[in-house]
Amino acid sequence: MSVWCRKLKYIWFNGRIVECEEARVHVLTHALHYGTGVFEGIRGYWNGSNLHVFRLRDHIVRLVNSAKLVGFNIGYTVEQLVDATIEVIRANGFREDVYIRPIAFVGEGGISLDITGMPVEIAIAAFPFGKYLKAEGVRVKVVSWRRVPSFSMPVMAKACGIYLNSVIALREARLEGYDEAILLDWRGYVAEGSGENVFIVRRGVIATPPTTASILEGITRDTVIRIARDEGYMVEERDITREELLTAEEVFFTGTAAEITPVLEVDGRPVGEGKPGPITMKLKERYQRIVMGLEERYKHWLTPVY
Repeated sequence: MSVWCRKLKYIWFNGRIVECEEARVHVLTHALHYGTGVFEGIRGYWNGSNLHVFRLRDHIVRLVNSAKLVGFNIGYTVEQLVDATIEVIRANGFREDVYIRPIAFVGEGGISLDITGMPVEIAIAAFPFGKYLKAEGVRVKVVSWRRVPSFSMPVMAKACGIYLNSVIALREARLEGYDEAILLDWRGYVAEGSGENVFIVRRGVIATPPTTASILEGITRDTVIRIARDEGYMVEERDITREELLTAEEVFFTGTAAEITPVLEVDGRPVGEGKPGPITMKLKERYQRIVMGLEERYKHWLTPVY
């Protein structure tokens, strides 16, 4: 039995709910060879009475747009995929926090680089999931690998092939004893982590790299920008130098998997006092209340499962 099928019973695959072990693809699947696929990472939170999926429609919209950027049509509407996501969670009967992974990819249609007319497959899986990074904070390294530039690849697409860039960056950081990587863009400005967006705090102002810095336009990033501004903080989307990263009072990651994770150290240098900063922690606490359905103002971001 697959290790995954010990965690979940059912997967939504090409339009229907199937047993986990039935959700298989051939070794000559195009995406396996060339990375021709797109995916999403979505979280659902169990608050004791219901499971709420956070910003589900926004994630599905990005999935569809990612496919457009790569050059294929998923073949389902946003509404159909939203419904399918809820359907597969219900089928598994989860009453705990889950991670949801929709993936659309070019299937078994040949080894040509031309994907015109090739079949597209899509699956949605959900499984129990805890913390991705250390909740207390992480040590990071600015790695030698640069973030893929948008003039070479559509970096606004959450595309499978682009994530090789992230894999090798994280591998470098981990081999040197760090928890996570930060990549610079082709110009030398801060881009993002291997799977997270980056924020810094300097002189009480929050800053994050702009979309022109070859970043993925993160949904959690957008969430934090909105929350921070609602809290009265000034938030700038601008280029950030490596020197600013090293001298920031606070640094934190955002991402669906990472949520809001404090950065305690960059390249062996402590961030601020070497512990999570007050702004980071305030945003982290507010974010957790929002995803648990405890903030009425933001309940429109939640999709109940049951």
